[in-house]
Amino acid sequence: MSAFRIAFIGTGIMGKPMALNLLKAGFPLTVHSRTKSKAQEIIKAGARWADSPAAAAQDADVVITCVPDTPDVRQVLLGKSGVIESAHPGLICIDMSTISPSETQQMAKILAEKKIILIDAPVSGGQIGAQQAKLSVMAGGPKEYVEKVRPIFEVMGRSITYCGPSGFGQITKLANQVMVIHTIMSVAEGLAFAQRAGLDLDTTLAATSAGAAGSHSLKALGPKIIAGDFKPAFSVDLQLKDLKLVLEYAEKINQPLPGTVLAKELLSVLKTQGRGSDGTQALFDVIKQLSAGKTLNR
Repeated sequence: MSAFRIAFIGTGIMGKPMALNLLKAGFPLTVHSRTKSKAQEIIKAGARWADSPAAAAQDADVVITCVPDTPDVRQVLLGKSGVIESAHPGLICIDMSTISPSETQQMAKILAEKKIILIDAPVSGGQIGAQQAKLSVMAGGPKEYVEKVRPIFEVMGRSITYCGPSGFGQITKLANQVMVIHTIMSVAEGLAFAQRAGLDLDTTLAATSAGAAGSHSLKALGPKIIAGDFKPAFSVDLQLKDLKLVLEYAEKINQPLPGTVLAKELLSVLKTQGRGSDGTQALFDVIKQLSAGKTLNR
């Protein structure tokens, strides 16, 4: 399993536990992050530090990127001191960020000219899933290379699905985000309704979790909402970024998504109120503001 020499770029909320799991599995790891202090735990665990993406990729068989947005991935892979500057033919790049499918396909073509393979493999499962190596991996790109790096995916996730050619992993992740935000909206609305009606929220949660309304979001976020805990498992800012990508691609393929538009509007209210770093369960507070007859300033 440790035959692959891996360069891991991006050590944030998701990237750090993913990188640590690769180290625990015995993979030789080189790490780079814009902020070196965020990589200290990984370095102490045995990773080698590199001063740039190009330096990280120089001796790697596989480069994994896990960064916030499309411009970040483009900069890491194709920018100054980027992976492309030092990459050897046959290098496999795995982007595990959530970014634009169209941009992914463009980057794959540019890298292919240098005989570098790009796999888009965004993940679902949040910080806990990353820590427990229980992520769902949605992979797009050349199938034979996805299969080649499957042992790497299996260290980080428990569900690895080949979704199709380049960009299809990202499109699948965007579909996932549509479904997730609607589920969170349903939890926020249901609990706001229950509270307004005078129900005991713990009792409501127990009853609904056991029935057809039961979901991962209800079980994970319901108790947090009741406790007033809005620390992020996934932040409003990141969800807004993802929904922006969703709606851009939906416009491209001419698919209206009215519920997603509404969810994005309500999340935008939270951001305007200075709550972009809160978890998405804070939608509960926006809906309560509506019930109180407050004007939602945007």
